[in-house]
Amino acid sequence: MTSSLGRVLIIAGSDSGGGAGIQADIKAVTALGGYAATAITAITVQNTLGVHGVHPLPLDLIEAQARAVLDDIGADAIKTGMLGSTEVVERVAAILDTSDALTVVDPVMIAKGGHPLLPDEAVQAVRTLMIPRATLLTPNAPEAEALTGLTVADLDGQRRAGEFLLGMGAKAVLIKGGHVPGETVVDVLVTPNGETLLEGERVDTRHTHGTGCTLASACAAGLARGLTLEVAVAEAWAYVAEAIRRAPGLGGGHGPLDHGWTLRK
Repeated sequence: MTSSLGRVLIIAGSDSGGGAGIQADIKAVTALGGYAATAITAITVQNTLGVHGVHPLPLDLIEAQARAVLDDIGADAIKTGMLGSTEVVERVAAILDTSDALTVVDPVMIAKGGHPLLPDEAVQAVRTLMIPRATLLTPNAPEAEALTGLTVADLDGQRRAGEFLLGMGAKAVLIKGGHVPGETVVDVLVTPNGETLLEGERVDTRHTHGTGCTLASACAAGLARGLTLEVAVAEAWAYVAEAIRRAPGLGGGHGPLDHGWTLRK
């Protein structure tokens, strides 16, 4: 019997604190009615106070995890997060080429506490290998700046960066506005057919750990379930906004969201 669940393969790093990475991805996909499977790229020693260690997994093990999932369970969407090195980017790009799944690429570069998660030399690999393979690319403002060389300090900057990244081969780009100053947060979805603005009041909270991972996985869950791009992104955006508002207040630093609020509403 074939399941109606949208299948999402997540290729990303593990967060021992549960707020970001693979753990946040699984929670988000599950909360939005999808089925999550994983290929872990690295194990991090992490909590709300920061990243205290990163231990990459061997390339062959990363690929073996992905292949085990794709060859048996399959995937309607693949979400990539923390890759960590040029070599991992290259291997993951090769894995993507063996699947016809939609691809959500979250170009993770820096953890919420400031710890670098992608060396500078790997950024070019993301530009040339991951962006052209992205059904949807989901950079925040600093990541968009690193990928494009443009300044992203306002809405016009977000638009310019989005158009630039479309020109680099992404099918669609969601430029997140959490790092852009202002009383409201505006995310800009840029596609070849135009743009969609998603705007909401900025929540005054330190509990925003894992918002990028969560949003990208929520988008992947919607796409895997067959939603259109615009509807999948809007659903994911609303889900994350409410998860931020309901954050449980855990830890002494950047705390996690309430990923499971949809299951209790």
